Amino acid sequence: MPLKRWSFALLLSAVPFTASADAALECGVGGGNQVEIGECLAQVEANADTALKAVLDLSVEAAERLDEVTGRPAAVPALNAGQAAWSAYRDAHCEFVGATFGGGSGTGIAIRSCRIEAARERAAELGQYTQ
Repeated sequence: MPLKRWSFALLLSAVPFTASADAALECGVGGGNQVEIGECLAQVEANADTALKAVLDLSVEAAERLDEVTGRPAAVPALNAGQAAWSAYRDAHCEFVGATFGGGSGTGIAIRSCRIEAARERAAELGQYTQ
C-alpha cells in the first residue's frame, strides 16, 4: 500500500492545482487570444481527465479490496453510482456556467474551465479513498 500512496502523491503533483479559481487564467497568463487559450485549455482538460481517471482507478481498486474483506459488494457499486452522478452533475453545471455567457465568444472557454476545475476537485475528493 505505501507504493499506492506514493503513486497517488506523484500523480497529483503532476497536475497543476493552482490557487486560481479559473483554469482559463492558467492559459491566458501570457495574454493569448481566444483560439490559443482554447487550445491550451483542451490540453489542460485532457491532463485533468487523465489524472482523474488514474485516481478513479485507484479508488476502484481500494473499493474492490474493501468489498473482498467485508464480503459485501457495496463499495464498488456505490463508487460507480457516485461517479455517474458526479459526471451528470459536472456536465449540467458546466453547461449552465457556459449559458451565463449568453452565447458569447467566451462560452467554450468557460465550459472547459469549469470542467477542468470539476475534474481537479473530484480527483482530490477521490484521493481520500485510494488506500
